[in-house]
Amino acid sequence: MPKFFVKNNQIENDTIQINGTDVNHIKNVLRLKENDQIEICDSESQQSYLCAIQQLQDNLIKCSIISKIEESKESNIKVTIFQGLPKSDKMELIIQKSVELGVYEITPVEMARCVVKLNEKDKSKKIERWNKISEVAAKQSQRDIIPQINNIMKISELANIIGQFDDIILAYEKEDNCTIKQELQRLKEQNANKIGIVIGPEGGLEEKEVKLLEENGAKVVTLGKRILRTETVAFNVLSDIIYEFEM
Repeated sequence: MPKFFVKNNQIENDTIQINGTDVNHIKNVLRLKENDQIEICDSESQQSYLCAIQQLQDNLIKCSIISKIEESKESNIKVTIFQGLPKSDKMELIIQKSVELGVYEITPVEMARCVVKLNEKDKSKKIERWNKISEVAAKQSQRDIIPQINNIMKISELANIIGQFDDIILAYEKEDNCTIKQELQRLKEQNANKIGIVIGPEGGLEEKEVKLLEENGAKVVTLGKRILRTETVAFNVLSDIIYEFEM
């Protein structure tokens, strides 16, 4: 069933109004008609509703609420990916698949070995596009939230916010002792529910960056014997978290 997100002010009593680009998608792509059913989620409260299309206008679609959907598709584990800026369209793939796998939010991070260098104007455009990709993926995967793609931060800024999380896990190819499995099992025993994952760009993290994050509380782990591409790490770790925490 198609799913759409609205803001709280678009809901009044038992009626929900849909506007913007979703109108064209419903009318001309999905070709839905009056009385067809769709799922609508209040992006602020995360409450989803089963609705029936009541009226189709040129720039507005009115829907009537049939019932609330009580079952949430969101996990109690909130995972933030801190992704070192990758080249090309890899970030778009990372966002799309991470949203499908249940990530809570993604923060791009400028690291020493990042090939991509963005000026402020380009950053704004990228963030806008990345959030749109997150929205489309959230609809496709029937999420109850649209994971936020935050503004790009520096690694020094990341070091300063480690204390805001139950744990920050740093995937590092030179780590030999602590495994991702061991760390996730420890977090599960502690009932942790706010986890950050730090992923380096194509060239990986520099040792001084790893040391900075570790000194501020990040836990360095190995993902195994094989070296993964930067665009694979998020999917690997999120899958491990899904398995371990039964998201």
